[in-house]
Amino acid sequence: MAFGKNHAELVGRLGADVVVNHLASGGRVANMSIATDESFISRQSGEKVDRTEWHRVVTFQDGLIDMLQKHARKGRLIHVEGKMQTRRWRKDGEDSDRFSTEIIVVPGNRVQFYDRPNGNGAAAADAQAPMNGDAGQAAAVANGADNPDDIIPF
Repeated sequence: MAFGKNHAELVGRLGADVVVNHLASGGRVANMSIATDESFISRQSGEKVDRTEWHRVVTFQDGLIDMLQKHARKGRLIHVEGKMQTRRWRKDGEDSDRFSTEIIVVPGNRVQFYDRPNGNGAAAADAQAPMNGDAGQAAAVANGADNPDDIIPF
């Protein structure tokens, strides 16, 4: 019996506004590009090195796509949970396959903004509410709760 765990979690900044495309099947897909960065001291030169890694994030969930269209803007600090998936495809006229590894956000995963929106008119509580299906918290945020922690019953 084989088993494993496929779980990815990122905290980073959006490199661009979310892009939503319509599928031939009638559904929608949202694509995001998230940058994570790290700093370290180079062993060779002894100087500080900054490195940025870019991650592709994808979701097919309609409610989450609607929220992302309203709030996912370039530069926002975002936390995403999902699973890793590698796609393979071949472009017309090419002999070799192409690969893309993405983080897929599926039901039960979490997307949360860690900062306030920058001039798009959304309430700060909306930006900080986790989007993981918690209807009680979402309702309180919609009713104007300033701090989502104020509505936790414990």
